[in-house]
Amino acid sequence: MKHSAPELILDAQAELGEGPAWDNARNCLWWVDIMAGRLHTYHPETGGDDFIEIGQPLGCAVPCRSGKFILGMKNGLAHLNLDTVQLDWIAQPELHLPENRFNDGKCGPDGRFLAGTMDMKEKDPSGALYSFSPDGSLRVLKTDVRISNGLTWSPDFKTFYYIDTRTREIVAYDYDLVSGEIGNPRVVIRIPDGLGWPDGMTSDLEGRLWVALWGGAAITVWDAEKGQLLEKINFPAKNITSCAFGGSQQDTLYVTSARIGLDEADLTAFPASGGLFRVQTDVRGMPTFQFGD
Repeated sequence: MKHSAPELILDAQAELGEGPAWDNARNCLWWVDIMAGRLHTYHPETGGDDFIEIGQPLGCAVPCRSGKFILGMKNGLAHLNLDTVQLDWIAQPELHLPENRFNDGKCGPDGRFLAGTMDMKEKDPSGALYSFSPDGSLRVLKTDVRISNGLTWSPDFKTFYYIDTRTREIVAYDYDLVSGEIGNPRVVIRIPDGLGWPDGMTSDLEGRLWVALWGGAAITVWDAEKGQLLEKINFPAKNITSCAFGGSQQDTLYVTSARIGLDEADLTAFPASGGLFRVQTDVRGMPTFQFGD
């Protein structure tokens, strides 16, 4: 497995950059700055970056087959019409929990949208993992979550991987493509204390897991079956938040980062914190699946 050194492609200085999602149809990368409430679009052909102001904390944004987007926000899930910038609420399951917000979310190969919530103070296990289906139904897959974060699937779609950051664990579940249910949880990887905190995650077509490390200034690559660390890619940003494969060959890794919580010494040591990065690899990654509307 070979890869280039990380390239800073956008010195965005994002407070909390997250949620990269490659859009094949539009040949662009979508990503969010969570607390700023901005949905960004990075155009690799020009290096330009645009954004839409959402008006509240925005945890994740995923493309739909219809051309719209589903957003996971402070107050729930909504559809976004890119042409009119109109928001239409889908579900607001945690209005009774004003300290919670949606965090990481992703569509699965079955067209469902999976997204989790978290306590914004990162203390109470008041979060949950939700699954929203194209038929409009919303179900709870997991409760007692502190910081719902990375999620991805195996290449055969039979296994779903999930991170609740505070546990330092990556948990594998059997995934039922028909029902959308998860089961048979087992810990496949434990992140050692010295590496940082597991955050966002993706997978490649060989079944390896690519895990962003908050506070660890790195992306790590893991053998999910053996729980073995295969590679560590270091970045000039302390809080690496998430990653996604994209590009015409699905072999370019896009990586987000954050500046939030960093002091002057941190920013001196990691000046590119909050930037958007690109790593060229010799592997093909899992695609960004679209919501099946």
